[in-house]
Amino acid sequence: MQQIGWQDFERVELRVGTVIKAEPFPQARKPAYKLTVDFGPGTGIKRSSVQITQLYKIEDLVGRQVIGVTNFPPKQIGPFISECLVTGFYQQDGSVVLAVPERPVANGLKLA
Repeated sequence: MQQIGWQDFERVELRVGTVIKAEPFPQARKPAYKLTVDFGPGTGIKRSSVQITQLYKIEDLVGRQVIGVTNFPPKQIGPFISECLVTGFYQQDGSVVLAVPERPVANGLKLA
């Protein structure tokens, strides 16, 4: 594993946001949802394609807080532009468990 310095870590904008909209993404090559996430003042609302369909239902995502990388450049995924990376942990079976704050916090706070 390549080590990074503290300055490298500080450049990554890992921020908390609340999912305000979740939709199916049938055009994706792998099963995915389209999320709209409110990252609060300063960062605003961003969209992301997420491959979390094995463990999460669309109706369970709205209102949930997530941790996302908000300073990646936009990425074209089929007909959709993903503006952030919602983080999670891959399990052995390939499913993804979302990385979330342990308790509610203000949208936009940066991971320390």
